[in-house]
Amino acid sequence: MLCEERFSEIYGKDPEGLSFSPYRICPIGAHSDHNLGKITGLAINYGIHFAYRPKKNGVVEVTSLQFPGRAQWHIREVPPKPGDWADYLRGATWALSKKHPLSLGICGVFEGSLPIGGLSSSAAVILAFLSALAAVNRIRLAPQELIDIAYDAEKNYVGINVGTLDQSCEVLSRKDHLLYLDCRDNRYELIPCAFKKPYQIAIFFSGLEHSLAGSKYNMRVDELRAGVYALQAFSGYEYGKFKDANARDVSWSVYQAYKDRLPEPWAKRCEHWYTEFQRVEAGAEAWRRGDLEEYGRLSFESGWSSIHNWESGAPEQIRLYEIMRETDGIYGGRFSGAGFKGCCMALIDPEKADSIRGHVGRAYLSDFPHLEGKYSFHLCESADGVAYVQEGTL
Repeated sequence: MLCEERFSEIYGKDPEGLSFSPYRICPIGAHSDHNLGKITGLAINYGIHFAYRPKKNGVVEVTSLQFPGRAQWHIREVPPKPGDWADYLRGATWALSKKHPLSLGICGVFEGSLPIGGLSSSAAVILAFLSALAAVNRIRLAPQELIDIAYDAEKNYVGINVGTLDQSCEVLSRKDHLLYLDCRDNRYELIPCAFKKPYQIAIFFSGLEHSLAGSKYNMRVDELRAGVYALQAFSGYEYGKFKDANARDVSWSVYQAYKDRLPEPWAKRCEHWYTEFQRVEAGAEAWRRGDLEEYGRLSFESGWSSIHNWESGAPEQIRLYEIMRETDGIYGGRFSGAGFKGCCMALIDPEKADSIRGHVGRAYLSDFPHLEGKYSFHLCESADGVAYVQEGTL
């Protein structure tokens, strides 16, 4: 790995460990987890590697092959976030130290295996780092604890109103299985693939870098929560603080009865959440019975709702989605991640991968020629999550 070579160049010695967290895709279930919805997802065979050694003085020192600069802090003196790429790692140190005493620091180099944007690289960076920091401090983290600490880091230190979709997919996934997760109680099922035909995962990187912190992600979550808060008031539900309102506590029938009284933006966010909940349940059953076409159709429908109801997606991403819908051999797909820049994902017929690569690339670059050299196409497979990659060490 390049990160191992770079580590040796920086420190004059080889790393003692190499941790890995996969990226993830969520074909159905986007913009749902933060309000305790359900999701379906898969880890993929690309992700974040972290080459590292322990540091006895308690200092954390990290470098990335994707971002400039070296970041440093002490395990017992994590500073307020300065707003750079290492905030996620400061947050991970902060969140882990609340649960477990830390005695050793760590130095290391990160390497991402695909372009940044839409595959939950932030959660993957946190998880790869957490696994390593826990290992050097001889801390054994169960899968759910790993998920919870990573979630705490991103939500309460970095300040992004995430749910647990990303962390759960990257920890719990199993190759050739679909993760079906209820974010209200963390119950999940790994549904084995029963398709009678093969499929592959295609990633179409738009060429635009993705950042939740600089997007309208938090605003969309607040708009959904505002709609839910209003529905509670209209229907006579007991309600408390605004931050505690979530769509899972308000029934579909209540939404149907009062949705016309909501301001249009709030109504659209609610429409996406409630219909996405239904799509996830239908999608899990389609996967279970081996209906690839139906699962793909629901994924396309999810993408449509993300554009028109959640109102996410840069023009480039929206165009990629439209091209995907017109391309023979693509069963279904949508924005990957929150849908503010980044990439699109699709489930495709492997026999048509070359024609899909050519058609989508030509059509997209004819509309956005300035992205030549930045747009890219990648073929992936489903993969094990961290809990299985590192089975026996967590």
